[in-house]
Amino acid sequence: MKKHNYSAGPCILPQEVFEKSAQAILDFNNSGLSILEISHRSKDFVAVMEEARALVLELLGLEGKGYQALFLQGGASLEFLMVPYNLMKTNGKAAYLDTGTWASAAIKEAKLFGETVVVASSKSENYSFIPKEYSIPADADYFHCTSNNTIFGTQMKSFPETNVPIVCDMSSDIFSRTLDFSKFDLIYAGAQKNMGPAGTTLVVVKEEILGKTNRQIPSMLDYQQHIAKESMYNTPAVFATYASLLTLQWLKNLGGISAIEKINEAKANLLYTEIDRNPLFRGTAVAEDRSIMNATFLLNDEAHKEQFDLLWKEAGISGLNGHRSVGGYRASMYNALPLESVQVLVDVMKNLENKI
Repeated sequence: MKKHNYSAGPCILPQEVFEKSAQAILDFNNSGLSILEISHRSKDFVAVMEEARALVLELLGLEGKGYQALFLQGGASLEFLMVPYNLMKTNGKAAYLDTGTWASAAIKEAKLFGETVVVASSKSENYSFIPKEYSIPADADYFHCTSNNTIFGTQMKSFPETNVPIVCDMSSDIFSRTLDFSKFDLIYAGAQKNMGPAGTTLVVVKEEILGKTNRQIPSMLDYQQHIAKESMYNTPAVFATYASLLTLQWLKNLGGISAIEKINEAKANLLYTEIDRNPLFRGTAVAEDRSIMNATFLLNDEAHKEQFDLLWKEAGISGLNGHRSVGGYRASMYNALPLESVQVLVDVMKNLENKI
């Protein structure tokens, strides 16, 4: 039976990425060696890293604009630490928008380095919306936000106008929608949400914002060191970077971010229309802030849970349970999830309605 993978991460990837990755594990570039065993200094892999970094900037429209793309390790969680280490001046301050679990985790790390101003938070309403009315201190070293909140199913639809450098955690919606990415001075994203397998983290940074903290930074945590060594200061995550490159190539061949955005909007509209129509379900996020990547919803009557769970599992759906901290259901509709899979879920929801 075909599986419909709604996992929030590690996520679904295009079939051709699985096939090409599998072949590379057996024999990479007809070298007689596996991608898992080649030297990261070999000509073949250096070419992979160079193309992956270049393709990131091309797809984001940041070529020739002073940005560097890096494939690092440690997940977005390490970036929670690296961002203030590299951007918060000694005796400086940073501004953060608190929109969910991961934003809150980033705030916790920033507080280790200096004054951390939380400009707004939706925690009191269980992070069901994105705060809109807030001011960013003009003397902040940077403003940090999280573009998409996987656990609570909310997404920022617009970003503030400010002269302060903007840092954005785009782990779960990178490459999913068109934005003016030049508005951001630093973007980071764990690959495993929408771009590739777990093991590598994308960082896109405008070089001119670095080197201004008057702080000594350990080499492994210094963006300038990683830029100087072209993402190979230490042994990179070879396989994860290669699979991410394949995913980026797939996206480019599809027509880029603008093309996938139309598909993603169609998927989200299909599912949210059913959530709002079907009397058995309700969404958890405020409608205007609903994520096109992660739709979170609940049964209005938990007595139907056993029956609903049986139906979606019988239909070949996987990974639909909500995050363990909030319960309910979460349909993660990342780039590679086909519209047909969303239709299967919608049909299951209608089937439940007809049975009750």
